[in-house]
Amino acid sequence: MELINLFVSFTKVGFFAYGGGPSMIPLVQEEVVDVHGWMTIEEFTDALAMGYALPGPIATKMAAYIGYQVAQTPGLIVALLGTVFPSLILMMVLGLFFMAYKGAPAVQAMLKAVRPAVVGLLLVVVWQMAPKSVNSWHTGLIALAAFVAIHFLNLHPAVAIVGTAVLGLAVYR
Repeated sequence: MELINLFVSFTKVGFFAYGGGPSMIPLVQEEVVDVHGWMTIEEFTDALAMGYALPGPIATKMAAYIGYQVAQTPGLIVALLGTVFPSLILMMVLGLFFMAYKGAPAVQAMLKAVRPAVVGLLLVVVWQMAPKSVNSWHTGLIALAAFVAIHFLNLHPAVAIVGTAVLGLAVYR
């Protein structure tokens, strides 16, 4: 039954996430933490941090990790397939239509409204993760330093994550 739940959950995420991997995160969180209770918000945050530290799309890494946590190798496979299958089908179908109508005013109007909605989804994730992740002045300083390094100094996010992991070993051990 868990394999079916994994496939259905990650297929829903795959069908309803717009804008790529980061926009999937709030949907994955809803399914994994709130709906099924497969992870706590802390465990989900840790999985997300690990996912960002590795190369490749975040959505597939999260699906593989969560699927494995829930049902080992079969869970990994099912969650990964659930995540990728909708995109594959939708990209084939929508790609044909988009190429034909991408300049149409209706398509441009829809894209104009959906883009800020994706930003709103990401803000929800930040809002929910912040109290568990930034819970003291020094963790707030780490978050601020990572933001400044990535945004203003163009540091690659993986370097920031590895750097803060090393800092954590030195300071919090």
